[in-house]
Amino acid sequence: MRHSTTLYSAQQAHTEFRALEVFARPWLIAGHRLMAIIQSETRSTAQNNAQWPYLEAFSQQLLWPVNGEMVRMEAEDWKDVLTAAFRRETVRVAMGLNGGVVMLGVRTSKMLKPEFSEWLEFLKATAADRGVTVYPDEAA
Repeated sequence: MRHSTTLYSAQQAHTEFRALEVFARPWLIAGHRLMAIIQSETRSTAQNNAQWPYLEAFSQQLLWPVNGEMVRMEAEDWKDVLTAAFRRETVRVAMGLNGGVVMLGVRTSKMLKPEFSEWLEFLKATAADRGVTVYPDEAA
């Protein structure tokens, strides 16, 4: 059982809250406990798309130590490294199922829009600090 919607206006909120009451009433009468969550929207598709030119540029332009070798990492690997740095996590690793370690990153899909904006600014600043060039048409 799940009901969700995106609110754009006070009038719509009024209508949706009435619909939520109608939706929830039989469940509550039947003794179920429900949880309603109101939060800011998560990142937009445009925000998501804006990070990839930076991550691809890191992937193409920088070598990084992995298992004792300097290698070019995939953009997804850079995302794990950079999101951990964004959250100021110096070390957050889990043991792998068959030995080794797995670095635990942050899921940008769960970031709210304001935090994702900060993430994009962090990417831009880190790229500049590391000499990574992202061409304007790639970052549009």
